[in-house]
Amino acid sequence: MSDHNPCMSCGICCTHFRISFYWAEGDDAPGGFVPAHMTEKLNGHLRCMQGSNSVPRRCSALAGEVGRAVACTIYDNRPTPCRELPVYFDDGAPNPKCDELRATIGLPPLPRFDLPRAA
Repeated sequence: MSDHNPCMSCGICCTHFRISFYWAEGDDAPGGFVPAHMTEKLNGHLRCMQGSNSVPRRCSALAGEVGRAVACTIYDNRPTPCRELPVYFDDGAPNPKCDELRATIGLPPLPRFDLPRAA
């Protein structure tokens, strides 16, 4: 796959989903890593990123202009749902949900990546 990260010119997922995760991912828990001051409590077991729990949504860690140039200000410490959302699947096919969300802000579908064949 290319070194180009299509997320850097999109960011729509950070304004569409409630980003909820297990409370102990917060850096105020032993072994946690998500900056707790950027989260809010949902219940006894879950937190979410501030800004993602009500409409209009925008994760508090998102910087920049959606659809143009964005960045996650806590990328190395982002919560599990952000780490696990696949832009591309293992076979090089783009995630159809990404294409659906990208279309809502006028971005084109993601190209398929042809993976190198084993020799």
